[in-house]
Amino acid sequence: MKSSITGRAAAALGLSALALGTLAACSSGDSGAADKSTSPTAAATLSGPVTITVAIDKGLSKDARDQFDARVVAFEKANPLITVKSQEYTWTATTFTADLAGGTLPDVFPIPFTDGRGLIAQQQIANVSGLVSQLPYAKSFNENIAAEGEDADGAMWAVPIAAYGQGLHYNRTLFTQAGLDPDKPPTTWDEVRTDAKQIADKTGQAGLAMMTKDNTGGWIFTTMVNAFGGRVEATDGTTTTATIATDQAKQVAQFLHDLRWTDHSMGANFLYDWNGINQDFAAGKIGMYVSGGGNLPNLITQNDMDMKDYGLTVLPLQGDDAGVLGGGTLAAVSAKADQQAQIASVKWIDFYYVQQLIDKDAAVTSAQQSVANKQPVGAPQLPIFDQKTYEQQQEWIKPYVNVPLDQMTGYTQHVFEQPLVPEPGVATQDVYAKLDPVVQSILTKQDADVDKLLSDAQTQAQRAIDSAS
Repeated sequence: MKSSITGRAAAALGLSALALGTLAACSSGDSGAADKSTSPTAAATLSGPVTITVAIDKGLSKDARDQFDARVVAFEKANPLITVKSQEYTWTATTFTADLAGGTLPDVFPIPFTDGRGLIAQQQIANVSGLVSQLPYAKSFNENIAAEGEDADGAMWAVPIAAYGQGLHYNRTLFTQAGLDPDKPPTTWDEVRTDAKQIADKTGQAGLAMMTKDNTGGWIFTTMVNAFGGRVEATDGTTTTATIATDQAKQVAQFLHDLRWTDHSMGANFLYDWNGINQDFAAGKIGMYVSGGGNLPNLITQNDMDMKDYGLTVLPLQGDDAGVLGGGTLAAVSAKADQQAQIASVKWIDFYYVQQLIDKDAAVTSAQQSVANKQPVGAPQLPIFDQKTYEQQQEWIKPYVNVPLDQMTGYTQHVFEQPLVPEPGVATQDVYAKLDPVVQSILTKQDADVDKLLSDAQTQAQRAIDSAS
């Protein structure tokens, strides 16, 4: 999922993870739909000058904006017929739906994996599969990742550009102030609870904070359910069932209740979204929180975090079927873009997002530009091709890495060992939305009826799943 998909993309590339059911319900294939018959063929070329708009994160620092502008200059030099204009864009469930319906999205914009198939099925993004098929790496993506941007026939409409596994982010300075060893982050949920209480008692800051609104509460609650060995959906053939009211979900609810009401270690803000929790974490107000493992670049470029404060480790896993929720980002092209704009847009996606992952010269150039503009290089991510390709890219940029990888070894040394669990596949954002009130109630009502909250959420989620199926 993602509360801010561009932020996640940025964190994973140097880049989260949505509203499949909601989007399908709020807009039909007749409204702004891409017409398969007018999609460019593989042989299509530019016939003259063209201007495209491309997404850029809101609120970037000057250095980050300079880095983006440098990439635009390089792209336009290599593609003299194309002019690139930027448009600020931050993915949220509510604004994306409205922007999609209103046709106000840029020509190129990132979407979470969980949006891909729904948007493709509804023909709400451009069918650029003919152009994408000619990219030299089109058949080299990890099959499971490639499927997120493909239609039922296996044609890729949206290009995978980033993948992530959830991680536990922690503030090393608060750990030290609390008398904890920042080089020994918690490895079990019991240790998370103990450390959170110690941070809260010793520093007065939130030991552990939770996102709770704009579907992020459901996203993180689902992440924790997965880590405790449960799932919120089960699929058998073509039938998907909501599985929210489970023992694992009750364990997560009890865990949060105990931190909030017994330990008083979760601070006072129980209405965090993705942007808000990043801001307070970067400001030193939060000891730990759960989010995508590639979040450091956002914390630096948009929240000015001091890297010496930052720590990252894997999520603790417990239970027979425990796993870490994973997701990612696709680059899509607006259904409003004409054929010439679609051709230019695919060239931009290739240049801006993918080449630095697979081509040595592009990787080194991007890293050099990032260093020159004081931007992070080398933040951990999951490979969208294969681990060998990822490790090769990491070797190319090694001389330019300027993030404290030694403060993230808890993540980098273990994330590939963890079973990766995909986000719920049907009505993803609707399911997350039904779980937001569950998390909010647990954190704001000491006597919240967890059984009823979970049962009601399961009923509501099943309705959303049935409507989307």
